[in-house]
Amino acid sequence: MQPEVVTFWHGRLDRLRLTCLRSQLAAGHKVTVYSFDPIAGLPEGVVNAEAEAILPHAFSEKLRPPQSDGSWRDWTTLQFSDFFRMRLMAESAGLWLDPDVLLLKPVEIDLARPYFAWERRRQLGNSVLYLPSGDPIVLAFDRLMQQEELTPDWLALGHRLTFALRRLRGASNRVSDVRLAIYGPAALTALASRAGTLRYALPRKSFYAVHAEPKLFFDPSDFSPLIADPAIIGLHISPKGRGDEPPVAGSLYQWAAKRWS
Repeated sequence: MQPEVVTFWHGRLDRLRLTCLRSQLAAGHKVTVYSFDPIAGLPEGVVNAEAEAILPHAFSEKLRPPQSDGSWRDWTTLQFSDFFRMRLMAESAGLWLDPDVLLLKPVEIDLARPYFAWERRRQLGNSVLYLPSGDPIVLAFDRLMQQEELTPDWLALGHRLTFALRRLRGASNRVSDVRLAIYGPAALTALASRAGTLRYALPRKSFYAVHAEPKLFFDPSDFSPLIADPAIIGLHISPKGRGDEPPVAGSLYQWAAKRWS
């Protein structure tokens, strides 16, 4: 079936992500962006929903304290979204797509099994994610969220040692400070391995053909093989600070911006 697309955003959306949201709509999906504050300039047809009902803003304080003005610090948004997507899965809300996923065609999923793809040779990506509400990964995150310190039982040995040393030095007693993506792709990979569902993972190029090489998207190139490849469903783009730059002539970004303007 063709699911509803759901995601979370905190702050202002740049022009790249607005283009990606338009592509998701054009592929025939209903698209809902959850946020704590209204988001200005959303493409017509994109629904802006209240995030508090899915995961309270106060949960962010388990990750790290806010700044003096109440705003979130450095990694908080990324890690909060790692938990938010799992709460959406628990609610059977739909297919999670990061707002910087450009869809080239509709996504079809089987509601009874996970939907994700390899981001690297040994790591799943979580920019494209669907899990049934009773999936072991969803349940593992649910148990984790009951903790105050948010220490995963699937934490790799190296991360456990790093965390133990940080605590001994008095540097931090929060595992969220160990690594930016501690609750993201590495966690998804470890839990999928534990659950025996890695076999469902799509090939890397299904969604991550340009993920690690943003120049393939932003700089002039012969991108015709990418948009002609039937195995490529969409493109997760890592903007690396280029999300508000105007598209460069001859780039895949220029092609996308014209197609989904």
